[in-house]
Amino acid sequence: MSGFEEDIIREYFEQHGFLVRAMRRIHGVGRRKNSEEAVDLMVMNPAYVESDRRPAFLLFTTELSHIERAMVISSACHGYTRLSPGLLRGSAEILKFIEKNATKEMAAYEEEMASQPAFAGIKRILVLPGLPTTEPYRSDSVALLRQAGVDGIISFRTILQDVIAKLEGALTYEKSPSLQAVRVLKLYDLLKEPQMGLFKDAAG
Repeated sequence: MSGFEEDIIREYFEQHGFLVRAMRRIHGVGRRKNSEEAVDLMVMNPAYVESDRRPAFLLFTTELSHIERAMVISSACHGYTRLSPGLLRGSAEILKFIEKNATKEMAAYEEEMASQPAFAGIKRILVLPGLPTTEPYRSDSVALLRQAGVDGIISFRTILQDVIAKLEGALTYEKSPSLQAVRVLKLYDLLKEPQMGLFKDAAG
């Protein structure tokens, strides 16, 4: 997880009342060769109320209240592969990305966490650049991710749009250069209005 990703994802969960803690993994499988460690985020919801209602697999902000604690594992691809409009729009390209990157990310997680009993049973949320919008790519992607041990997925687009909407132009974020940069872009109207994400609200 790059510094920018970590800042944005951390801010997203903190804005919604979660306690967030960075968990560092070493020698992860499928990481960049020059990466010595990877950062996952442990998130805990102190306002969680136990119920039979489980969060949906395709997560939106409205689902966060149904999550008690989880490990957030980023595969938003900023540090792994080149972002392109084709990747973000193309169902086949996103499925290929999931096959090559997201499943390796989960393999790295499983390998590292297997030796830490304290994390047994914790929910695993994977952050992705997006999900295919057409079939059969969408269903194939969900099946592949479930098989890899993912409990829920959320798009980085969803996270980023939510953070941008909540950043206050009158405030400063000196402790986070990433948030400060986004705040300045928003202040000068250099960010486009949020558009339809790659996930669809009706999906389950």
